[in-house]
Amino acid sequence: MDYKDNIEVAVLNSISKTVIHERNISNLLKTVLDILHREMGLLRGTFTLMHGDTLFIEASNGLTEEEMRRGTYKVGEGITGQVAATGLSRVIPDISKERDFLGKTQARKNMKNVAFICVPVIHLEKVIGTLSIDREVSPKSNLDRDLKLLETVANITAEAVAACYLEHEEREKLKAENLRLREQLGDNLRPVNIIGNCNAMKAVYTQIAQVASSNATVLIRGASGTGKELIARAIQQASKRKDKPFICVNCAALPDNLVESELFGHEKGSFTGAINTRCGRAEAANGGTLFLDEIGDLSQPVQVKLLRFIQERTFSRVGSNDEIKVDVRLITATSRNLEKLMEEGKFREDLYYRLNVFPIHLPSLHNRRSDIMLLAEHFLEKFNKLHGKNIVRISTPAINMLMAYHWPGNVRELENCIERAVLTATDNVINGYNLPPSLQTGEASGTALNPEAKADFNTLVESFERELIVEALKANNGNVAASARKLGISQRIIHYKIEKIGITPEWYKQDSKK
Repeated sequence: MDYKDNIEVAVLNSISKTVIHERNISNLLKTVLDILHREMGLLRGTFTLMHGDTLFIEASNGLTEEEMRRGTYKVGEGITGQVAATGLSRVIPDISKERDFLGKTQARKNMKNVAFICVPVIHLEKVIGTLSIDREVSPKSNLDRDLKLLETVANITAEAVAACYLEHEEREKLKAENLRLREQLGDNLRPVNIIGNCNAMKAVYTQIAQVASSNATVLIRGASGTGKELIARAIQQASKRKDKPFICVNCAALPDNLVESELFGHEKGSFTGAINTRCGRAEAANGGTLFLDEIGDLSQPVQVKLLRFIQERTFSRVGSNDEIKVDVRLITATSRNLEKLMEEGKFREDLYYRLNVFPIHLPSLHNRRSDIMLLAEHFLEKFNKLHGKNIVRISTPAINMLMAYHWPGNVRELENCIERAVLTATDNVINGYNLPPSLQTGEASGTALNPEAKADFNTLVESFERELIVEALKANNGNVAASARKLGISQRIIHYKIEKIGITPEWYKQDSKK
């Protein structure tokens, strides 16, 4: 047995052991390529898998993620596609002289003296992928021998590749089935109290349907004004507790010294002003749902007591040692970054993991552009009834303004905006000038710069600089040095600007005589 035989035996032995012991398919294929590279000095290698009529690179050695993404081939396209189509191996002694070699990955900067060998991976007489290598050609190279070794490796790994292939096919079928079901259900998943048909909201509706029937703790994340309480109420309405109490506590609206009393109640005389025994919100929610809004604003002492309540569903009223046990479903919400608060030591990690059982993330309104007009029409109908109006439509300029705005206040800001427009409208149409000033554009408000005006950009900038410097001089009694400090610039620069613009600092001294 010569040296080459020893290498091939070592390669096949290592690959066989890997196939037996490695259960992760992607890791297995990558390890096989690494063995070929290490033992045989190959330049690069790839396993491709067949998905429909297209081959995708599943594992590689010597390729970046971007190069792998580029390496896709239709059946019959290039050398790889031809091997998949015919089930026959191909040896290209010099890829620089092969017209059919496409080099889609763009990984080969030096094409000279490089051979390419590609063999089919066949399972149950069906080509499910390919195995290919790049080999630097030298006088000692034996490409036929390399081909036979590669075909043996493909046979050894065929079962593993088939498992990967079937796993991918099952995932694709499952994704297609889920998509079909979601399309079939459509608006059936949408709670009646929520408006929105965008994909992000459809995902939220699916999560509501998944968690509503359980008693799992839910953490609703989202910016202020996105409708977190509506989601909490939708969960309660879809649950077995829909006919039971829904008690809401805004943790940010209560002083620290009253939060515990509000949540758990107090005994008569437990503190100044406690003239009667009072039942807390947790007790009032017994049998139903307790919604804690802005949970990130709770103080550390209250967090400790809330943690115990979540674990045991028991608590004591302020001023009492008696344990009270309740059966409540807990839903919490926050607009704060809890992860950052944990890093700063302001929010307990153990409480976070107790609350974050089933997180639901609400998208901001600027990420729900397709829902803006749905919401606007809903609020228009609502405030028509509330204020006895008969507004029938929103004008095109007003629609453009609604769609162009970034909505930092989210759905709540849109609701307030439409109510204002309904109140200020003098006919049956909402026009652009009925919307708040924050939505106004220069064109809509008639304040846009006249394109035919003679003032150019430099003139406008100079005018703004004059205004800033004059205001600073007025505030500092004409003192140039103090004005420069106020503006955060050097005295040299302010003197240059004063001279260039033509400002007289003495005019702004209180005792000056013009």
